[in-house]
Amino acid sequence: AMEKSYVSMFLLLIVISCALAKDAGKKDSKDTTAKPKLPQTLSRGWGDQLIWTQTYEEALFRSKHSQKPLMIIHHLDDCPHSQALKKVFAEHKEIQKLAEKFILLNLVYETTDKNLAPDGQYVPRVLFIDPSLTVRADITGRYSNRLYAYEPSDISLLYSNMQKALKLLKTEL
Repeated sequence: AMEKSYVSMFLLLIVISCALAKDAGKKDSKDTTAKPKLPQTLSRGWGDQLIWTQTYEEALFRSKHSQKPLMIIHHLDDCPHSQALKKVFAEHKEIQKLAEKFILLNLVYETTDKNLAPDGQYVPRVLFIDPSLTVRADITGRYSNRLYAYEPSDISLLYSNMQKALKLLKTEL
């Protein structure tokens, strides 16, 4: 008899969670009529109102065709350094504004492209790629042992590196 009550309890939980999900779905559909919002999964918290690409391939394609530079952020959910950088990045108004001029991609896994790890596969690391699909290995942070790493205190450097990535674009095209 004990097992039976477990099963019915479990079924009840499933029913409840589905009902809750339905309600949540209803609320969302009202909001979307006002302003289309991408599922937050693609931004992963780096800027929910920005447009993020889903894959590296898609990001390269979009960069090439829109002639916008690509900014790639490698990070991990369970990495405190990634979390700390994400927080200041998402709250930095100028960065969020400037980011609209980029094709954006944030990844929680490594790509097979070795060019995206010029000096190793550490997180968080931020790399820029121009529309000719060249990795801008020359746009670096302040750490000689991890060239593309940024700490929360380096947020203004990241901002000026974003400006640099956009400037280089204009002078070279």
